[in-house]
Amino acid sequence: MAVDLELAPKQKRPAGEPCCQPVVYPDVERVEAERMAAIAKALGDPIRFQLVDVLRKHAGKVCVCELVPLFDVSQPTLSHHLKVLREAGIVDSERRGLWAYYYVIPEAVKELTAWLS
Repeated sequence: MAVDLELAPKQKRPAGEPCCQPVVYPDVERVEAERMAAIAKALGDPIRFQLVDVLRKHAGKVCVCELVPLFDVSQPTLSHHLKVLREAGIVDSERRGLWAYYYVIPEAVKELTAWLS
């Protein structure tokens, strides 16, 4: 099916004048977008994504010593991933003696889930 289009000559617009009006505006405020982007970035690593999945399914706080056998990485590497998740506000931890116990912060997961749906 052939379509005939009439081409208009290119016209210069004055400096500073927008080429067109936006059709859609963002619903997410800048601060909220930055917070959710930090969460999404932290979840961008497969190990961190799996860590959140394990912590989310666990009823309570999980000792880091229980997490190490689940992944093919060293304990310091796993601790680094947990630190990134903690800094993004997805998980938090509690110290008990030598061990750290981790858990998911429900509000962070709810906020991301609400935005995605």
